[in-house]
Amino acid sequence: MTNQWRRAAAVVAVAAMTLAACGTTPPAASSTPGASATVAAKRGAGDDLKILYWQAPTILNAHLATGTKDSDAARLVTEPLASFGPDAKPLANGLAAEIPTVANGGVSADLLTVTWKLRQGVKWSDGTPFTADDVAFTFSLMADPKTAVSTSDAAEGVKSVVAKDANTVVVTYAAANPNIYQWGVGTCCYILQKAQFQAYQGEKLKDAPGNLKPIGTGPYKVVDFKSGDVVTYAMNDQFRDPNKPYFKTVTFKGGGDAPSAARAVFQTGDVDYAWNLQVEAGILKPMADTSTKGKLLTVYGSSVERIMLNFSDPSASLGDKRGEPDTKHPFFNGPDGKTVRTALALATDRKTVAQQIYGDGLSGKPGCNIVTGVPDYESTATADFCSKFDTAAAGKMLDDAGWKLGSDNVRAKGGIKLNIVYQTTVNAVRQKTQDIMKKNWEAAGFKVELKQVPADVFFTNTSPDGANHFWADVEMFTNNSDPDFTNYLNGWTSKQATGKANNWNSANYNRYQNPAFDTIIDSLRSEKDPAKRASLFKQANDILILDVVIIPVVTRTQVTSGMSNTLKSVVPTGWDSEMYAIQDWTK
Repeated sequence: MTNQWRRAAAVVAVAAMTLAACGTTPPAASSTPGASATVAAKRGAGDDLKILYWQAPTILNAHLATGTKDSDAARLVTEPLASFGPDAKPLANGLAAEIPTVANGGVSADLLTVTWKLRQGVKWSDGTPFTADDVAFTFSLMADPKTAVSTSDAAEGVKSVVAKDANTVVVTYAAANPNIYQWGVGTCCYILQKAQFQAYQGEKLKDAPGNLKPIGTGPYKVVDFKSGDVVTYAMNDQFRDPNKPYFKTVTFKGGGDAPSAARAVFQTGDVDYAWNLQVEAGILKPMADTSTKGKLLTVYGSSVERIMLNFSDPSASLGDKRGEPDTKHPFFNGPDGKTVRTALALATDRKTVAQQIYGDGLSGKPGCNIVTGVPDYESTATADFCSKFDTAAAGKMLDDAGWKLGSDNVRAKGGIKLNIVYQTTVNAVRQKTQDIMKKNWEAAGFKVELKQVPADVFFTNTSPDGANHFWADVEMFTNNSDPDFTNYLNGWTSKQATGKANNWNSANYNRYQNPAFDTIIDSLRSEKDPAKRASLFKQANDILILDVVIIPVVTRTQVTSGMSNTLKSVVPTGWDSEMYAIQDWTK
């Protein structure tokens, strides 16, 4: 299946979802190859499955995760109601017995309620029954501001999630919601065991022992977890499918770097699956092409390697007020803020990064939008803005605004210098991207200090060097959306601005606050018409790009992983966790 076909399929799938919500053609439950193993398998027939995530997981409660590494490691144990499959449709491979639609009566005609029928007879790995109470309890944690979970945006606009009976859950939205799978599907909504977490509600959730050793309904259970290093799993003998999982154990190793992960799957064959091979194309492609041990998996989705601009003041001199949403960045905000931000974007060379580092299509291509992967939603209004790269013009723009070059070749105005701290994770691809940016930004008159943070520190909510604290001027990383971008874009609304009050777990790391943008997102929660929704997605995207809240650098492949030639039944999706169907993997 080509990447172009997948992107086209995503459009069809999302359109079908919207039509289904309005009572027309419903989306059927996906029947992708990942839904069932293609080889006759027997539980425990395989030995150890070796997975390598060079960014090591640090927590196994996905609701407190700030990185994909944590959410993926949790997915082996805890599950959502359903997954988003490769075709961008909801796939009934989780705790739900079927996908609710208007046609089957699961979705009300007014789009206010979604009734999920749960699988019967499911047990937690400790042998106790899984019930609808566990689902309702998980929602209560997500909706409670005191828990400060990183998945709270999925609960926004949800009036209630209640257990109608032991095997039925009713999700009620506060208003008609065309994004009918907002809550319950994908990485947002892993279900936690009420018995394990009920004593740790509110602010206590961060201290729950289950964050490190959750009881789950998934194919595996945690045997041992060394945070920042390795997770050891054993097969869950309570798992609902008597023939799955195939592997007796899983070793989910963290650490190292992307090139060593690539070597481990393509050259030495030490691992079965290596995640996120963010390696220069000139190194990655020959390694994969000449390998007799493994092959490269690449699938586009919604991932964008982007530069985020900080609208708050990250100065250490502010003490407890550092980075709080009510502070203002010294030169990205204020009367000249838009000019300075635009100059930075104008001095950003996307093309060179895409060609020299990402192979111009191998694992990424020049990026222009933050809403990408569904062509009907992709804006063309940003194309001219993104295509311009001119350091001299950027310098003149700043000069005209009164930012004059000093003897140190750094522009200043009113005693404020354009000094930038630019942080990202430790990774050769990102460091080379930083080098390109530094050269060009300094040519325009900025001074750039490069900062690299280990991934297990960068993607955590406990470190001042974390992406969510964002105590720098700009930072660079990637994350992604599900096929409906409402929740994703909600992460830049004013109410999602991160800070001490929400334990740095809210999604708006930029601390961007724009009432016009907030209104568009509110409209997306009620607009049913597919064409109007597409227009709203484009409008939201255009604000974030043209107001230079984000500088997209590269549209990356969502999956850029390596797998052993002996591994079977691995069907990657660009819309969910790479571990979404690990119960189907065999050899």
